Amino acid sequence: MKAGKLYEGKYTAHPKGFGFVTVEGFEEDFYIPEQFAGDAFHLDEVRIETLPARRGHRIEARVDKVLSHEISTIVGTYEKDGKTGFIRSDDARISTIVYVPEGRDLHALPGQKVVAYITDYKRGYKKPEAVIVEILGFPEEPGVDVTSVVKAYDIPTEFTEDVMAEAESVNVPIPASEYARRTDFRDEVTVTIDGDDSKDLDDAISLTKKNGHYVLGVHIADVSHYVKEGSALDEEARRRGTSVYLVDRVIPMLPTTLSNGICSLNEGEDRLSLSCVMNIDKKGKVTSYKILESVIRSNRRMTYSNVNKILEDHDEALMEEYEELVPMFSLMAELAQILKKRRDKRGNIDFDFTESHIILDEKGVPVGVEPYERRLANKLIEEFMLLANETVARDALKKELPFVFRSHGQPDGEKISELKHLVGSLGYTLSGDPDDISPKDIQKLLKKIKGEPEEYLISTVTLRSMQQAIYTTDCQGHFGLAAEHYCHFTSPIRRYPDLIIHRIIKENKAKKLRKKRRSYYDGLLPALTSSLSKLERRADEVEREVNKLKKVQYMSAHVGEQFSGVISGVTKWGIYVVLPDTVEGMIPITGIRDDHYVFDEDSYQVIGTYTHRSFTLGQEIDIIVDRADVERRVIDFILPEDYGLKTSRKETGKKKKSGRDKSVKKNAKRKIRSKKRKK
Repeated sequence: MKAGKLYEGKYTAHPKGFGFVTVEGFEEDFYIPEQFAGDAFHLDEVRIETLPARRGHRIEARVDKVLSHEISTIVGTYEKDGKTGFIRSDDARISTIVYVPEGRDLHALPGQKVVAYITDYKRGYKKPEAVIVEILGFPEEPGVDVTSVVKAYDIPTEFTEDVMAEAESVNVPIPASEYARRTDFRDEVTVTIDGDDSKDLDDAISLTKKNGHYVLGVHIADVSHYVKEGSALDEEARRRGTSVYLVDRVIPMLPTTLSNGICSLNEGEDRLSLSCVMNIDKKGKVTSYKILESVIRSNRRMTYSNVNKILEDHDEALMEEYEELVPMFSLMAELAQILKKRRDKRGNIDFDFTESHIILDEKGVPVGVEPYERRLANKLIEEFMLLANETVARDALKKELPFVFRSHGQPDGEKISELKHLVGSLGYTLSGDPDDISPKDIQKLLKKIKGEPEEYLISTVTLRSMQQAIYTTDCQGHFGLAAEHYCHFTSPIRRYPDLIIHRIIKENKAKKLRKKRRSYYDGLLPALTSSLSKLERRADEVEREVNKLKKVQYMSAHVGEQFSGVISGVTKWGIYVVLPDTVEGMIPITGIRDDHYVFDEDSYQVIGTYTHRSFTLGQEIDIIVDRADVERRVIDFILPEDYGLKTSRKETGKKKKSGRDKSVKKNAKRKIRSKKRKK
């Protein structure tokens, strides 16, 4: 590319000072060297000018002008130098300190976490200025660490008085008119199955078998009856987009009066619902269905753990307690297996990563991390929700409704080519055209690597090769599920897309979806789906960051302790090790003892040139926790044999690398290249 060309895009800063600019229409970001970042702040909209091309380097540019700022608030630690106050941002990408003028600090104390509003983005020789708008507390105070992350992502945590008043006003008994006009399922045996701690129960299941066909009812809370379009509740729900589920709290999309109360399908309570009742044959095909406005009364509030104990462990006490429901649970397991088999046949991709359960004490301090396994009860509810979502999406497309679909696009061909190279170097094959890969091709690969040492790495890279699922107004299908039609219908308490889908379905059933309303939705939904996709990603990022934070905090209490793990990845900068409790850390490749490590890209091995130690994917390995950096949220491991050497070097001073060290490293690389040529 020629130098001097101008483009506009979004600047993403890196903690080390350089950055990248994403420009629409370009697959690759522009690299901004530190000396050419100018006055750009993280996430600014900027104009850039391309620099002269350098062979072997990505396209470089300099920031020509800052067009607008996206970040208006920062969260960080307040400090003082004499009378001068300043904030160090928790976000390492905002590397500059931000000054707080005298009298604008809310009387914050040094060391406290604060939220500040940026009043002046002065750059160059002058630092930005801000006014503190909220004091969160000292980092060691219960909950402050998580609140800091939540605030950094600008997640709303409080409801206004108007919203709370409206929530109270709609929390009234179901009127007789609603009973009269809806299908009454209160005599059907219906159960909810959720996590032990769940309080917002938005789906219930009924299941019978007649004439060889399964009759599955998926009954979803009718939140749209209470949250009316344009109301204060609706505007707030749209602004939040989704509930956020964190290790120590839930930040709900709706006030708990609704989410845990009148909208929650609580045991023994009459509740308004929207039901998708499906007739399913012995092969798992939906032969007919009805989508109905209904009333239900859940017979039992079941938990995943108890249903698992009944179906998998055959717990006699629980089987006796829930005797009248056990036949239905067995029927659920039978149908779920049929549905899963049908989805697998069409190419469903199942990334079976082990999730983690972080245990906190009463002060929010992590005292344990455990692997959380999706067992039978989780999977059968998942199957029923997936089927209802597909059925509703298919119905909407058939009726040509303005709609919110859940779309997962075809993977990028270039990323799939890179994946092919990786799996090939590890002795596996990914069939199919990179530009037209099918779900079945991916599925076959994941089956091949199941239980193999390379499974974690290949599964992780494969997942990163996929596109992100988003909300769209057109039905694009769902690649990961190998589904032609898909939407989110089953969680209107915690997801706004589901809520708006319920509204559209009910409007259509009432024959109110005429030309004017269709035109209204045509104008509303494109921008709304884009906004909801972004809000969903924000919630996911917060959840990941909080989990990462708590895992680092947990390991900070175990620095110096030895654990056994498995090598989950090797790169030119480090050896990644995952422990049985799902905590992952890295052994820096630089090593500690007098050795050099060489990374062989073809075999995905790291080899020590003096000691000839080799590190391979899937290899069991003992490590010692060397460092747990809570601020940067990283965990470093060290080999046990290197730990004592490191300790002694702290006392005597680190030995300087000799010219011989460099010579050995070069010779080792030559040997690896020579071996490859012979092969």
